[in-house]
Amino acid sequence: MYPYDIFLDVDLYTIFLCIGILGAVAVFRIFSDRAKMFWKLQNFTLVTAVVAIILGYFSAVFFQALYDIERRGGFVLDTSTGATFYGGLIGGAAFFLLIYFGIGALFFKEKQNVKSFFTVADIAAASIAVAHGFGRIGCLMAGCCHGKITDAWYAVYMPAINAKAVPLQLYEALFLFALFGFFVWRLLTKRSCNLPLYMVLYGVWRFVIEYFRTDDRGSTVVDFLSPSQFIAILMVLGSIALFFGQRYLMKKAAKQENTPKENADE
Repeated sequence: MYPYDIFLDVDLYTIFLCIGILGAVAVFRIFSDRAKMFWKLQNFTLVTAVVAIILGYFSAVFFQALYDIERRGGFVLDTSTGATFYGGLIGGAAFFLLIYFGIGALFFKEKQNVKSFFTVADIAAASIAVAHGFGRIGCLMAGCCHGKITDAWYAVYMPAINAKAVPLQLYEALFLFALFGFFVWRLLTKRSCNLPLYMVLYGVWRFVIEYFRTDDRGSTVVDFLSPSQFIAILMVLGSIALFFGQRYLMKKAAKQENTPKENADE
């Protein structure tokens, strides 16, 4: 793999992260156009997403520092702290929702942002999957998030650890790109509840694959669970709540739209 700087102090890890972000933006733009989303809401959502990604990165570093407390003997933030996907996802999602609903209330007096939230969420599932897929290729280049160190034929040499290891990063990237294709199909066929579906599918995947990772995973109050497994469980539980909440609100909205028409017919 290639963890070294290749151009102006930029390495392939950073390059693939940027490709992932650009891919996510492109996917959102394409499918928000297909959904005929109000142009002002499209632009607001994209700006909100970019701000959330930037702030989410700091959240990812913060969470990684929490994971490393036991290994490093305390909470340490420095250039070697690294970042964790779940930390970025949680922080990025929190900042996105805060801006989308909080500041969005000032821009959209007719609540277009609230009415279109589930459309945004459905597209977000595909955007997150493609961004994360490229991010995992970046991890492969950096040599982090690897599996068992071995000399087996399927292992890949990773200079960062000076050894050959199972390329779990590649397997996860393939899974995420397959997930992306699945959500593209769902968007093209106008199926909803994509975000809770992403949460449960990725949550289960991440819980299982954590057993095969051999890099430092950190610790939690539950000895037999890594931090990522603990969050994966919360993610799956959250997906169930989001699924039923979305179904309820969509049925309620559909009922409200049909009520005036029914009364007019009478």
